[in-house]
Amino acid sequence: MGETDFSATLLATIVRNRVNRGGILAPGAGIVKNGENGKGLRSRWYPDTLRRRVLDIIRVKDRIEFHHGDGIEMVERYAGDSAVAFFIDPPYTVAGRRLYTHSEINHRRLFQVVQSIAGSFLMTYDDSIEIRDLAKESGFATRLIPMKSTHHVLKSELLIARKFDWLSS
Repeated sequence: MGETDFSATLLATIVRNRVNRGGILAPGAGIVKNGENGKGLRSRWYPDTLRRRVLDIIRVKDRIEFHHGDGIEMVERYAGDSAVAFFIDPPYTVAGRRLYTHSEINHRRLFQVVQSIAGSFLMTYDDSIEIRDLAKESGFATRLIPMKSTHHVLKSELLIARKFDWLSS
């Protein structure tokens, strides 16, 4: 991907993420109307922070690759490389159909593939019994972290890793 293509794709994705309600990129996602606290688009568009994030991404852009395809297959491809760290954010099991264009995945297969990762990984999931059971069967540690839904409801999201000794309490 050339620099112009990379920059254009990055900008288009950021703009779409910021103007769509809840940052949802799936077709049919609504546009921000009132925003948080009635601030409209300003509640999701904070130029200084976005500028810093874009500059951070540009600094490491030579180490970033985009692949269009099956995420589980990508994990399989690089699982044996201990220098590769994975951040895995699969579709939520409960709200996936509403939030994502491609929401149907084999979660059990994903956990089986993640067990073969030689390096580090962190997965985020919705907190469901199905996912907690898969994590436990796989021998992974879990932690709950607070998050806000698009309706500003405080919920918990599940973090999954081999261990959390790096995470301060």
